[in-house]
Amino acid sequence: MDLTSWVQVAVVLILIWTLLVVVLVVVGHRLLARELALLLPNLVRLFSGLLRDPRVPLPAKVVLGIASLWLASPIDLIPEFIPVVGSLDDAIVAGLALRIVLGATDERIVREHWHGDPASLDRILRFVRLGRRKGPPALP
Repeated sequence: MDLTSWVQVAVVLILIWTLLVVVLVVVGHRLLARELALLLPNLVRLFSGLLRDPRVPLPAKVVLGIASLWLASPIDLIPEFIPVVGSLDDAIVAGLALRIVLGATDERIVREHWHGDPASLDRILRFVRLGRRKGPPALP
């Protein structure tokens, strides 16, 4: 993917994120809106646990470390003080890092370190796997 494609994906994700939060507030799904708000803190705890886990390979830990530095950095593409979308760039970086980690680590290890709602992790994992190419089909 080139830079233009990534920018387009980011813009679409910003629009979806904003629309989702607005819809959740309007229809009164406060629990789901709360889980969406807690997404970033739960991802930080997840990354922290995975960094300390000896079962996670070193290259995946390097990616997690870089993503953790991004999440902790006060410099963002989208300022944090902007409601709803302020955390979106962090969520994108976390999703990309998690995609790489899942390619190198067993999903059970990731699940062990998740402290949020398990259904939220299922949604995150489905999203992270989008577009992932599957291997060639097995021969009969």
